[in-house]
Amino acid sequence: MEKYFRCLIPVFLFVSGELQGQTVEKETLSSRLDTLIKHQLPAGSNVGISIYDLTAGKSLYTYQPDKLSRPASTMKLLTAITALDRPNADEPFRTEVWYKGVIEQDTLKGDLYVVGGFDPEFDDEALDSLVNTVNRFPFSVIAGNVYGDVSMKDSIYWGSGWAWDDTPSSYQPYLSPLMLNKGVVTVTASPGERGDTASINCTPSSSYYTLTNETQSRTPAAGRFSASRDWLLNGNHIIVKGNVESKRTGMVNMYSSQDFFMHTFLERLQAKGIYCPAHYGFNELQKDSIAVRMALYETSTQAVINEIMKESDNLNAQALLCRLGAQVTGRKRISDEDGLLAIRMLMKKLGENPDNYKLADGCGLSNYNYISPNLLVTFLKYAYSRTNVFRKLYKALPIGGVDGTLKYRMKRGTPSYKNVHAKTGSFTAINCLAGYLRAANGHEIAFAIMNQNVLSGVEARNFQDAICDVVVSSK
Repeated sequence: MEKYFRCLIPVFLFVSGELQGQTVEKETLSSRLDTLIKHQLPAGSNVGISIYDLTAGKSLYTYQPDKLSRPASTMKLLTAITALDRPNADEPFRTEVWYKGVIEQDTLKGDLYVVGGFDPEFDDEALDSLVNTVNRFPFSVIAGNVYGDVSMKDSIYWGSGWAWDDTPSSYQPYLSPLMLNKGVVTVTASPGERGDTASINCTPSSSYYTLTNETQSRTPAAGRFSASRDWLLNGNHIIVKGNVESKRTGMVNMYSSQDFFMHTFLERLQAKGIYCPAHYGFNELQKDSIAVRMALYETSTQAVINEIMKESDNLNAQALLCRLGAQVTGRKRISDEDGLLAIRMLMKKLGENPDNYKLADGCGLSNYNYISPNLLVTFLKYAYSRTNVFRKLYKALPIGGVDGTLKYRMKRGTPSYKNVHAKTGSFTAINCLAGYLRAANGHEIAFAIMNQNVLSGVEARNFQDAICDVVVSSK
């Protein structure tokens, strides 16, 4: 009834054809979206929707907009927007090598430290860069110890509410301020002659893990290709098995990413001819007058944001959350709660009560996150109002039918093609979409669609795409 009178009153009070046209269009849009919910919402599921016209500064449509829902990876929007709003948002992620002591007669008489800055994009090439820089110093013997400094973060390597049986999946790495290749080994299998064992290549190369090859080339009876490890034992023995009909790739996370990093770092120093201790340890670097920085590797915040949005990278979002915590508190040994404090602070600034929501991690893997479509749109509206935030966020969001997690949705020829820039979010029974779209009248729109209790991801995605098509087509 309230919606009915809101539509009728302007028609009776004003005679402007332009205003009447706007009123009719709003009713038409609402009717079309109501019809979609009635007939295309997957059976047994529910949804919350909030759609806001940023250009006109008004709400276009809502359906259960305050309904608490699990956001999956749309949680990354809250993390990214909060991080981009910080005064030091552009500070790069850093990994450093320091030494304490003196270099005399080809010997480092002191200790070497690798200081982790939780760079989630630190890869094989980056590691070689650090090692090569260290190798240019005038010593070939380390007479002291080699340490990894992981004091930036607490020792809890998973987020609250993460599923224990998702290990050894690459999307759930063991978190540490020292991450190599996202804490993941990529296994590539190439087939040989029928029945032969496939050839296996693993990157990064390291003796930290071992491998058993149980594959068969071009042999369907061998079963589905898989790469895993002895994860129930917290082991790093990779087992590759199944049929390899053509080149196949699998990814396996490593138990204890900080050890994976340090073991491989030490191994590569030794390969350069540097005599090192047989083992490494973990210790915090105390920067004083005898501490010297030897090497530095940096990754831009934009590069990290791009992976968070385009590829929905969980590690990148957690790294960003950790850095948020460090920026807000000024402390070390940061927990997820320290980073979530920054998000809650922005909530309050935007007039939202954090007590009305549940935040558990920065990436959306947790089963404990509960937010609403209205909260997502509130953050999207705020980002839009801040040019420095919006520019970086918008360029990172997947584009409908073009790239990222929207590459295979919103096909060419549909209204949403190239007109939707949005973040997806999905795991079992959850499917969400939130971001921006451009309507046919040129207006910029912020929206959030949160489907819950839907077992068919295809049906949920089709429903969301249909909503976007209707809104994009509105004039």
